[in-house]
Amino acid sequence: MRKIAVVLLVLVSLYSCKKSQEEFVIENVEPQRPIVDFGFHYDEFNVHYDTIQSQDTFEKILKKQNLNGRKAAEIIKVIKDSFPTSVRFKRPYVCLRSKDKYHKLQYLIYQPTRLEYYLVDLTDSIVGHKKKRPLTFKSRVVAGELTGPLTQTLRSLKIDPTLSGRLTKVFAWSIDFFKSKKGDKFALSFTERYINDTVYDGVDSLKAAFFEYKGEKIYAFPFVQERNGKTDYYDENGKALKNFFLKAPLKFVNITSHFSQNRFHPVQLMWKAHKGTDYAAPTGTPIMTTATGVVEQAGYTAGNGNFVKVKHDKVYSTQYLHMSKILVRRGQHVKQGEVIGKVGSTGLATGPHVCYRFWKNGVQVDALKLKLPNSQVMEGRNLPRFKEQMRPLKRELDSVAELKFKK
Repeated sequence: MRKIAVVLLVLVSLYSCKKSQEEFVIENVEPQRPIVDFGFHYDEFNVHYDTIQSQDTFEKILKKQNLNGRKAAEIIKVIKDSFPTSVRFKRPYVCLRSKDKYHKLQYLIYQPTRLEYYLVDLTDSIVGHKKKRPLTFKSRVVAGELTGPLTQTLRSLKIDPTLSGRLTKVFAWSIDFFKSKKGDKFALSFTERYINDTVYDGVDSLKAAFFEYKGEKIYAFPFVQERNGKTDYYDENGKALKNFFLKAPLKFVNITSHFSQNRFHPVQLMWKAHKGTDYAAPTGTPIMTTATGVVEQAGYTAGNGNFVKVKHDKVYSTQYLHMSKILVRRGQHVKQGEVIGKVGSTGLATGPHVCYRFWKNGVQVDALKLKLPNSQVMEGRNLPRFKEQMRPLKRELDSVAELKFKK
């Protein structure tokens, strides 16, 4: 009987412990509030937190703080030039009130964004201010290898995945990320923004990077040349990563006909030269100018349909045929990648496509076989300054990669 009693006692104890563990659930825990924020010591005030509701206005918010309509209207009149005309739904605001029994409003802080805030000071007279929270910048150097899409890989390394857009833009002329393989190595040096030194606010700048692509390390370092004051990315030898020309006038490439001196024309049913490259795409697909320049011609002919011709410099010009719609005018300055028209099948065309034509020194040539120059070529006088800035960044990337992948 004694043994049975001991067993029962143990079972009861285990059941009681299990039950107490199951019942130990913390609910409705108030999130930890800051002690100091916006330059105020919160322990000196009666603090009220809230968010903007759908029908809220500044006047309604003020009336909730024991202010009559007359006083609220007076405040609105004073601060109207320094405050926005409306408040944003679900954005937070804080009321700092006196700690006595009257809870008189002393400061109202409204946050339309995480960085910006508006402050109403009612302590002496009515004053409105627009302010920004202090920003700090922290540098990170990370090495890794692709485990899947770039965005997914960055997320697994606790890096803001939006950085992938910046990286693909920087390396667009050197790397096809759709053809990257799992296991391809990379290293990144970048800065991140923090509000009040604690609240993450995104990637601020890309300081340096390299990616392994087809067995080769491709580096990228930002640099501003003296003459143009524009930031471009260069490899370790000072060669620009960005090409003077995009490879094609469409984002998604489907070549249906190449440049040829003798091709059977599908409409005219005869053999003749085809001095362009045809890219098929659905009607309405945006057509981009492959380089910066000035629109030399924009119009219609029976053969070309709606077309645009862009002069890039004294040597190069490009032309885009069979558009369904022209979006630029003659004499207009266009930037590389700017949409100048929409794919169509106007003129002598059997289906929607753009015929891309390319001139060098007034002669039509095959753009796919042409070795094209880089944009913003590094000037000799800038090279020593670039090398000086680049070397420590390269050492940093190589060191973190060596440490990461050391076997």
